[in-house]
Amino acid sequence: MHILIERSNLLKSLSHVHRVVERRNTIPILSNVLLKTEAGALRLKATDLDIEITESVPATGEREGATTVPAHLLYDIVRKLSDGSEVKLSTNAEGTQMTVAAGRSNFRLQCLPEADFPDITAGQFTHAFELPAAELSRLIERTQFAISTEETRYYLNGIFLHAIEDGGALRLRAVATDGHRLARAQMEAPAGCEGMPGIIVPRKTVSEIQKLLGEADGSVAVELSDAKIRFTIGDIVMTSKLIDGTFPDYQRVIPTGNDKVLTLDRQTFASAVDRVSTISSERGRAVKLALGEDQLVLTVNSPDSGTATEELAVGYEADAIEIGFNARYLLDITGQLAGEEARFMLADPGSPTLIRDGADDGTLYVLMPMRV
Repeated sequence: MHILIERSNLLKSLSHVHRVVERRNTIPILSNVLLKTEAGALRLKATDLDIEITESVPATGEREGATTVPAHLLYDIVRKLSDGSEVKLSTNAEGTQMTVAAGRSNFRLQCLPEADFPDITAGQFTHAFELPAAELSRLIERTQFAISTEETRYYLNGIFLHAIEDGGALRLRAVATDGHRLARAQMEAPAGCEGMPGIIVPRKTVSEIQKLLGEADGSVAVELSDAKIRFTIGDIVMTSKLIDGTFPDYQRVIPTGNDKVLTLDRQTFASAVDRVSTISSERGRAVKLALGEDQLVLTVNSPDSGTATEELAVGYEADAIEIGFNARYLLDITGQLAGEEARFMLADPGSPTLIRDGADDGTLYVLMPMRV
């Protein structure tokens, strides 16, 4: 292999692919990125055996070839090269070393053969559709924070993506829960997702695709089966295994009879929760909401630090109630609401509360209360 490539192009592609490579690997080849020249381009591929990402970048090749080198090391080298420089990548005759040269900088990296590099992309996809990058990003953003990190309940370690009939129309719906809170967002279903299986997209895949969507314009092509999903964004292709498990029937935990309605200004409420929770202990994090007619009193009691209270004018006409919530969970949810107004539907101090976005009927959140 002997090619020339713009540093900025190489750096951008490496920044996309190197993130899936785990820092610590018991299998040496998984620490590497595959570099392969083909028809005026350099194709980069990285994998952790669950996610595979490839990207092509323009390059001038004098001699074609393929090799693998340490992904994080190559990324760090290219990141530190002079801006605007041209990078020369070349391998020795034996294919055991690759030289990275730019200006007066010269590095020699140990290579592993292309033949050892694993491939996870085999298999047929049963469904394919396209959707705007901004819409997919919105679905993820509204639900990602509620993904569980508890490994024993592995089927909650991702976003449940499925097509569902709602209000006489087919919707593409994303749901995540960790048992304490639930987030649900949806959009009009794109053509092609009719009859798709309900799939659980793993937390790491969700995080990586969301980073890529942040740089994307236009649409994203999605292909899926009951075992894998593939996203294509321009020259980037990400393929991921799905979580092999059954997502719980989340519809059962969404309350329908909560008749105590609280309406408030989202930003004012979030700021007040943030202020009073300053003194809460890391263990507790509980904030008490005492509701009376058109008034809300927030209280935090900390055995170590003291007490904080704040009063807010709100819209509330039901019976007085006192209920406690985890302050961080409240801030997570209010941070996702798009509208200025938030609606809390409450039942009693021990039952789940439904939170709706004043600007988005398709998005809802369920929050379990705490004892205070």
